[in-house]
Amino acid sequence: MLILTNDDKHFYKDLLRIAVPIALQNLIVSSVNMLDTIMVGRLGATELAAVGLGNQIWFLLMLLLFGTSTGSGVFTSQYWGKRDIAGIRRTTGVSMTLALAAAFVFMGAALAFPEFLLRLYSRDAEVIRIGAEYLRLVAPSYPFAAASFAFSLALRGVEHVKLPLVATIVSLAINAALNYVLIFGKFGAPALGVRGAAIATVCARIVEAAIVFAVAYARRMPPAGSLAEFRSWGGGFLPRFARIAAPVVLNEVAWSLGITSYNAILARVSTDAIAAYNVTNTISQLAMVLFMGTANAAAVMLGTRIGEGDRAKAFAWARRFAVMSPLIGVATAAALVPVSLAIPWLFALGPEPLRQARLMVLVMACVFPFKVFNLHVVVGICRAGGDTRFGAFFDIFGVWMLGVPLALLGAFVFRVEPWIVFALLSFEEIAKSGLGLWRLATKKWLNDVTV
Repeated sequence: MLILTNDDKHFYKDLLRIAVPIALQNLIVSSVNMLDTIMVGRLGATELAAVGLGNQIWFLLMLLLFGTSTGSGVFTSQYWGKRDIAGIRRTTGVSMTLALAAAFVFMGAALAFPEFLLRLYSRDAEVIRIGAEYLRLVAPSYPFAAASFAFSLALRGVEHVKLPLVATIVSLAINAALNYVLIFGKFGAPALGVRGAAIATVCARIVEAAIVFAVAYARRMPPAGSLAEFRSWGGGFLPRFARIAAPVVLNEVAWSLGITSYNAILARVSTDAIAAYNVTNTISQLAMVLFMGTANAAAVMLGTRIGEGDRAKAFAWARRFAVMSPLIGVATAAALVPVSLAIPWLFALGPEPLRQARLMVLVMACVFPFKVFNLHVVVGICRAGGDTRFGAFFDIFGVWMLGVPLALLGAFVFRVEPWIVFALLSFEEIAKSGLGLWRLATKKWLNDVTV
């Protein structure tokens, strides 16, 4: 008979309360993204590749936002442990300012020269033409998405996880419905194809931002401050914030550039290769939803314990996450095998991209437990304790010292099949895991950044 101690009950109660809404939110997002991919895929491999590459610009912005917002989340969760509302709002103000600044820069670039941006990834003229049309339409949604994303992560940091979930459910329901109507011309609407997908995305992101801010301010949640509270950056706060957040931003930017390099490499191999990779990424995002929930829960739970001054409990809980996450990852990886067999029924692609996608998913299943462990090391454990420099080194080493060079060798020197290129770039996840175990054991990641 399994007997749970009070500490066990505390751990699992907090984990479920925080991780489940985040995981559900990620599941809904990934499910709708998969539905979008399936619907756009019905238009053909060229349209699927165009939208996939167009979304790489959003992916770059998203990871930059993730860097600034999770960097601020180190402070938010530790301030929450101290119940320092002024500190939470000051941190939210910095995070929102950085998010909006980045969003306007990306929006301007996507509106001004989308063809140039897409040409970095593909030489296919038709892919570039369709992708540029998509980018111009979807770019105005970037500031709305950036603001709601930064504020939602601040809400997560203070354990208010239900509002972002509800806002996501509503916005993505709108997105899915409008996609169906506008892409295929249902209920008397014109069949807009890729343009319809872009319009649906813009509408959904505006609705999500409106819900998050309206409800948070109506209920006076901890991050919902005034402009004056958002701008109270005195007392040496900005230098401290920069020391912690800058490595996270560097981490996310360098890592995201590496991931987009993977896209560029496979896009230059062939349109079929990048279409298969887009399918694999969609399935990967769906498989990762639970672990994005537990990794973000780890960051909040460990950060709060550190803010309370309970370093021993923070370390004990970190070890639990390090053991639990890859074990569940093994079970998830096993489920990916039958998923690979269902790909022909989900995506209307030709025989070759379907074959490559099936093989890529099987490769992904093999490295999945390592990928899950590494996610918890960087996002959950190191960032909770302000150990952001190691996190940056961890990811940059994996992508730029291993993943990108191996992918380049496979694609352009040895000219192996696309699925083997994918296997080569995935090897970095296995190599990094030993480094993560070592860092966890040293306890050098345990730091109170608010003092």
